[in-house]
Amino acid sequence: MTTRTAAERKADAKAQYNAFLAVCPSHQILGRVSGKWVALVLSALGSGPDCAGDARPMRYSELARVLAGVSPKMLSQTLRSLERDGLVSRTATATVPVTVSYELTALGLSLHHTVHQLKLWAERHRDDVAAHQDRYDAT
Repeated sequence: MTTRTAAERKADAKAQYNAFLAVCPSHQILGRVSGKWVALVLSALGSGPDCAGDARPMRYSELARVLAGVSPKMLSQTLRSLERDGLVSRTATATVPVTVSYELTALGLSLHHTVHQLKLWAERHRDDVAAHQDRYDAT
């Protein structure tokens, strides 16, 4: 084993939590939670099906209706990924057919507030962004 100086150990420790560096674990987490469908699933689960702010469990079919345009495969992959990361819990109830619901965990709820604000920003500023794109494309 090689001996490292205190400065090297300090630099390594600092690099572990610098999201600008590709080797940082937080860099990888940002990549996982910054996708469009992740943000929309977290926002939907935290706001309820009518976006009224009532976080509650939702069934897969409810989520699919709220998230118009998501394919079944993408929704399943996104939910599985969020469950693996500890942001969403999946509950299966023994009925015929089996009832499966998804709910934000405490960790997911803490991220919900951030991504919901991003969703609201996108809704408020879509016309501004489109106008800027049109001006840019015209030049």
